[in-house]
Amino acid sequence: MQPRTILIINGPNLNLLGQREPEVYGSGTFDDFFTHLQKDFPQVTLSYYQSNIEGELINKIQEAGFGAVDGIILNAAAYTHTSVGIADAVKAISCPVIEVHISNTYARESFRHHSYIAPHAKGVIVGFGLHSYTLALQSFLL
Repeated sequence: MQPRTILIINGPNLNLLGQREPEVYGSGTFDDFFTHLQKDFPQVTLSYYQSNIEGELINKIQEAGFGAVDGIILNAAAYTHTSVGIADAVKAISCPVIEVHISNTYARESFRHHSYIAPHAKGVIVGFGLHSYTLALQSFLL
């Protein structure tokens, strides 16, 4: 059975897409990209949440993770490399999570090479720009 509802969760500073380091993250906003995703995948109900606050991200993962959605696409941003709490939330829930990153984290600073989330995720997609989200969504539909 293909998923019907997917939640995209973005962490800190991803609200600045289009303004922040366009050479790394591109020049488009996530809201514009999200509109395109909705048009490209009409068979899926997509929702989107962003917060710069770790506890709010954990609350959203827990809220969604027990049947509210069929899957989560999570870009925890810098919390990927620091948050045991977010990793524990991903581990605790029953729906699958795909970790995504816009940039190739392995081509950046060495502290970005480790993910606390990856061991608990269905998969990890890094380095394809905003297309990383598209690839994650497509993987749920396979």
